[in-house]
Amino acid sequence: MTDQSPSGGTRAAEESRSKTATPPLFRVLMHNDDFTSMDFVVEVLESVFHKSPTEANRIMLNIHFKGMGMCGIFSHEIAETKIDRVHALARDEGFPLRCSMEQA
Repeated sequence: MTDQSPSGGTRAAEESRSKTATPPLFRVLMHNDDFTSMDFVVEVLESVFHKSPTEANRIMLNIHFKGMGMCGIFSHEIAETKIDRVHALARDEGFPLRCSMEQA
């Protein structure tokens, strides 16, 4: 006979779930440079990070005036994929735009 918990599941299953750690999250940061156009940065923020035009413009201005801006918070794999996508788009357009990530 299995031990039933008040919520209807088994205690072993609930203990297993409670011990599972959530994966760490990472901030994706976009860095300012003197060559990448503001329009391109806004376009990337809208297409890669799915930001609204207003939000993309706000982030672009942070990047321009503060040297960097946060594009979003993601799991490690998703953050890496988005950074790779930004770098590929920038390279295709001849821009030196760079992104990095740091643990949130």
